[in-house]
Amino acid sequence: MPASKTTRQPVKRKPPTTRSQKKLAAEPVVVPRPRRLRLPAYRFFRLKRIKHPGRLPSVWHLSAQVAQVVWSRKRLFLGIALIYGILTMVLVQSFSAGADVDSLKQQLNLGLSGSLGQLVSGISVLTVLLASSGNASNPTAGSYQFIIALTVSLAAIWAVRQTLAGNKVRLRDAFYRGMYPLVPFILVFVVVLIELVPVVIGGTIFRIIVLNGIATTTAEMLPWLALLLVLLFISMYMLCSSLFALYIVTLPDMTPLRALRSARLLVRYRRGQVFRKLLFLPVALILLAALIMLPLILFIPPLATWVFFALSMFGLVIIHAYMYVLYKALLA
Repeated sequence: MPASKTTRQPVKRKPPTTRSQKKLAAEPVVVPRPRRLRLPAYRFFRLKRIKHPGRLPSVWHLSAQVAQVVWSRKRLFLGIALIYGILTMVLVQSFSAGADVDSLKQQLNLGLSGSLGQLVSGISVLTVLLASSGNASNPTAGSYQFIIALTVSLAAIWAVRQTLAGNKVRLRDAFYRGMYPLVPFILVFVVVLIELVPVVIGGTIFRIIVLNGIATTTAEMLPWLALLLVLLFISMYMLCSSLFALYIVTLPDMTPLRALRSARLLVRYRRGQVFRKLLFLPVALILLAALIMLPLILFIPPLATWVFFALSMFGLVIIHAYMYVLYKALLA
């Protein structure tokens, strides 16, 4: 047999490498990391102004959205206000609508005649009604009023959240299913009350100084007025975030401390914008109440008492609707 010829396999040779290629091969490959924008560290009462990249909607846009939310489920929110009014009338005011407008007009008569005198008298009566709207006649009635307002607030917040989410709910669901964050809500509310202590102290000191005649001239009153303004600024600075914690804490599995921390981050670098939106709410409600109440106080005093009572009951729903819409705008 003829000897089999062996075939020689070609030898694979490595391509020649230069010194730079050897150096690159020896170095580890570094994977670039995504760049992150580093915000400056948070400091309490930071004086340096930093603009937030986002801008909140105008108060008119917020008001229109609140009106749309309330009107879309008007029966639901009217039912919440009606329950609030009935419980307040039975447990707090003992089937009375409040102060007597006729007697108030006689007591606050300033001796002015004509249309100007009637207008001044009507404004004075409205001021007294606004100042006494949240005051209870005795401590027991005050306790009932606090419990009722707390319960209705939770129901209103739950109803507004479900309405914005597009869910159709019934009135009883607002009171049944909206009560579960009661304890966390109360704890955050206690924090809000503690943050009001500086302005309460400032107001008490200023009232004592003025009423006791310690400061009589303008120069003597200015330092105490400056102290009151500083303490008011401290309270408002803290409330700008803590008020939104009342709405964050109603979320499932949310603790009060997490809610307060989240609220503080929510308003970070835009407390000025938030303060202007918050200031608009009481001003708008007072102006709206004046437009409705002044004609009634001047011409139909018996009806004015009941209308003011109804506005007070529905006002709580409007306040929570506005605050929740503003909270959603901060999240956007």
